[in-house]
Amino acid sequence: MSAIRLPQRGWLFDLDGTVYLGEALIPGAADTIAALRAAGRRVAFLSNKPLYTREDYADKLTRLGVPTRPDEVVNSSIVLARHLRRLDAGAPVFVIGEPPLIGELRAHGFEVRADADVRWVVIAFDRTFDYAKLNTALQAVRRHDARLIATNPDRTCPTAEGEIPDCAGMMAAVEAVTGKTVEVVVGKPSPIILEVALQTLGVEARDCVMVGDRIETDIVMGKRLGLATVLVLSGITRADDPRIAELRPDLVVDSIRALVS
Repeated sequence: MSAIRLPQRGWLFDLDGTVYLGEALIPGAADTIAALRAAGRRVAFLSNKPLYTREDYADKLTRLGVPTRPDEVVNSSIVLARHLRRLDAGAPVFVIGEPPLIGELRAHGFEVRADADVRWVVIAFDRTFDYAKLNTALQAVRRHDARLIATNPDRTCPTAEGEIPDCAGMMAAVEAVTGKTVEVVVGKPSPIILEVALQTLGVEARDCVMVGDRIETDIVMGKRLGLATVLVLSGITRADDPRIAELRPDLVVDSIRALVS
């Protein structure tokens, strides 16, 4: 019988740097998640990255050896689309982002435009970000007083080849030229994404564990909102990071393999 190091019923796992790096599963990840499920624990996956759909994430996890349904994945794209629908349903939007996010917004009833005649500029991790997109965002704010909303605050994203720029770079550029501040960032550490994740699991915060590799998103969110927290050192955070002693996660482990013995 596997021994699980924390008693909580719900388990939220970050993906990049926690469950996998690029196309490689973190060693022991499949066994750990299988053991949690076999013990009756509820598992869901929580990602700030808006580059893929929930179906894409589920397919990737399944292909790598962690069988997953799309409804077990919560990512910043669907959280942003749902939240913005509550704020301004059907609004015209300009998107600094890639096709999966654009598709999610259209599926939720938004008019995605290529020009500045919009009420919102949506900012996300965008590997096609360029001067033209930055200028359209500027004109949307200057001409139409467009409001700013973003998917996630991450500065970089871990990959098998190292870190690459993430959404914070696009946010900073838009804020710098427009003089306007992003009103809402829905991804971790925001309570907005956690609310969706807890609903997905069907558990309360006090009965849930957040497992991730980023102190400023995964651990900060968990600590603020009453979850148990596990920091893994398989992604962004290094063992000598002084914030570990400051925030004191419930567990600090080399990888999620150490959660089950």
